[in-house]
Amino acid sequence: SSTSISAGLGMAVGRDMKGRKNNVIAVIGDGAITGGMAYEAMNNAGYLDTNMIVILNDNKQVSLPTQYNGKTQDPVGGLSNTLARIQANKPLRELREVAKDVTRNLPGPLPDLTAKIDEYARGMISGSQATLFEELGLYYIGPIDGHNIDELTAILSEVKNTDSIGPVLIHVMTEKGSGYLPAMTASDKMHGVSTYDVRTGKQNKPVTKTMSYTNYFADSLIAEAERDSRVVGIHAAMGGGTGLNRFEKRFEDRTYDVGIAEQHAVTFAAGLACEGLIPMCAIYSTFLQRGYDQIVHDVALQNLPVRFAMDRAGLVGADGATHCGAFDVAYLACVPNMVVMAPSNEAELCHMVATSIAIDDRPSAFRFPRGNGIGVDMADAGVLGDYKGTPLEVGKGVVRREGTDVALVGYGQRVNQCLA
Repeated sequence: SSTSISAGLGMAVGRDMKGRKNNVIAVIGDGAITGGMAYEAMNNAGYLDTNMIVILNDNKQVSLPTQYNGKTQDPVGGLSNTLARIQANKPLRELREVAKDVTRNLPGPLPDLTAKIDEYARGMISGSQATLFEELGLYYIGPIDGHNIDELTAILSEVKNTDSIGPVLIHVMTEKGSGYLPAMTASDKMHGVSTYDVRTGKQNKPVTKTMSYTNYFADSLIAEAERDSRVVGIHAAMGGGTGLNRFEKRFEDRTYDVGIAEQHAVTFAAGLACEGLIPMCAIYSTFLQRGYDQIVHDVALQNLPVRFAMDRAGLVGADGATHCGAFDVAYLACVPNMVVMAPSNEAELCHMVATSIAIDDRPSAFRFPRGNGIGVDMADAGVLGDYKGTPLEVGKGVVRREGTDVALVGYGQRVNQCLA
């Protein structure tokens, strides 16, 4: 996520160094473009002026900083497509390139003035959304109806066949699950699915007696927030996946979605901790890797009590290789002052939520897996009816079974394998 433009720019520069003529196309979504790395790449691409095409697939799943996919957006229709085709017209754009070369040789402020006139003229056509990308040095085309294949193909062909143009951003408007109502109306679901009922869109999941670990975490955090108004939840465009959508239903004003921007999420949480709040930063284990520098420098170095809830810890099956949380034990346990925790069941998870909330002099983190709880008796384990846990003693283990010949030391879910 947020990486395609950087990779594409590297490929484009490598192509030029080898004297090749192939096209390089980077595709990025409106969610991914909220990440800072995308802007670092566009800034560098504009400076290098290397030929490449960036396709922004905007399906209005995540609001962009420029807010051009908000409620006031002009409809994407025939006029917009016509104007986009004019902008993509090869003779017109090559004429602009000739004009650029001429104006660069003009004296004084005239080149800058000419460029600004050109920018504003195009802004009158395509709207103010072009300005951000133009300022970064990308030629903006759009917005284009991504479901009008004829128009989209014509524009892509024009751009591909134009020489000496530098980086181009084509803004394509699409609709998630277009034509299939269950997918269109499920904003945070059906991006990838297992088997499901075609008529209703409901996935064929087995009926279980326990909730998911994600929901146990969310409900336990709600219980803590009910008792302490300083508790806030932070996620990086993963409200559904982390369970914080459940938290948000109860505490809308204490839930922060920062977009796909894990680095910002971590340092934002650090700032909240500086002000005496109790931030719970809920990020998948694999995605927290993106914020590692911030964990070290902005949290641990200052010994700030930021809490990290890492969902999808361990192997995650259907979520795929990119979502496997295989490294957090190693990359967090080595951070000075960091308390690391992993529950062996859903009751321990609730206790660890309470423990992290209680730790107010250093950072802490707990990991939990994808899937459902194992079915322990929550009341017998000391968890209250609203899933409020009890803080554990840090650094102390629990003897689960006595023996004489072998000692097995388990951590997290592996404890259950040790007892099997």
